[in-house]
Amino acid sequence: MGTNISRDSAVVELNDPPIYTFGEKVRARKTVRNDGTYAGKDIGDILCKKGDEGFVVNIGTFLQQFYIYGVEFPATGNRVGMKSKELDPVETSEEKFG
Repeated sequence: MGTNISRDSAVVELNDPPIYTFGEKVRARKTVRNDGTYAGKDIGDILCKKGDEGFVVNIGTFLQQFYIYGVEFPATGNRVGMKSKELDPVETSEEKFG
């Protein structure tokens, strides 16, 4: 009988540098609720909503496969760990016109 660990893909992101960098502005692609791992919040509480913008303040790893980006959302003050597929970059005016 095999393990029940569900991996998103066979790709190991850690073979490449992180997609996002410290201080980079990003946007949540989905609403994230507390699964019980966020201290001080009830299970099911919304930590960030789809479209919320924040900044990468930490980069860690998970399962020796994925980068986890700690994103600080100024509107709520929440710091949420997210995978790259849950984020989109936010262009700043310097990137658009620089």
